[in-house]
Amino acid sequence: MKYRLMDLLACPYCKLFPLKLIIFEKKYYGEREIDIKKIPFCEKYCSFYNKDIEILSIKPDCKECIKYEIISAILICEKCNRWYPIIEEIPILLPDELRNKNEDIEFLQKYRDKIPKKILEEGIPFNLSSHG
Repeated sequence: MKYRLMDLLACPYCKLFPLKLIIFEKKYYGEREIDIKKIPFCEKYCSFYNKDIEILSIKPDCKECIKYEIISAILICEKCNRWYPIIEEIPILLPDELRNKNEDIEFLQKYRDKIPKKILEEGIPFNLSSHG
């Protein structure tokens, strides 16, 4: 997933924007060159610098940002406490009823040392506290 996508994603349930991004693994593709005609590339939120575009104190380095792929991470809605995994570069923002509990619990267990305690204990739709 590109950092750029964070400028477009909101919580499917409560519509909170931006979602909190915690990266577990990313890959740098230094050879990529993309002609960006407008800087900043993002319109509202720069997740590379983790700030709203309006309050950035420096000109964002969009040509550097675009060279990264987020491999694994978690997206967190701090309003409704839902979380969404990013697995193999793909953000999975499925409705609760379509989520796979076993896969979600496995994801939480795999990254438990990097995921906030609140998500591990109270996250929706699944968390480690409710896992039997």
